[in-house]
Amino acid sequence: MHIEAIREYCLQKKGAIETFPFDESTLVFKVMDKMFALAPLERLPAQVNLKCDPEKAIELRETFDGVVLPGYHMNKKHWNTVILNNLEAREYKEMIDHSYNLVVAKLTKKQKEALAAIE
Repeated sequence: MHIEAIREYCLQKKGAIETFPFDESTLVFKVMDKMFALAPLERLPAQVNLKCDPEKAIELRETFDGVVLPGYHMNKKHWNTVILNNLEAREYKEMIDHSYNLVVAKLTKKQKEALAAIE
């Protein structure tokens, strides 16, 4: 997948928005103001940082050695940096889904209700 496909998939998630809170070259995807994906647009090779369960993060790094790395400039226990264009689209989508679902699971009851109300 390329960055535009990642962008399109992330924006299909319920309540997802894209922002540039850090600078004009770091694209961030949030749900209910909580970050679930971050893509540095000027970094090569193209990559995306995704939230991940710590045990699953280790498993993914071992399975996709050199493609899934500890999160660059992130909490390396909870974030992975995933190099783009090396895996099947399905695998990227599964990692994005996992990241999004982790963030949604940690939302407050009020935030979950507001998310559920979005059409």
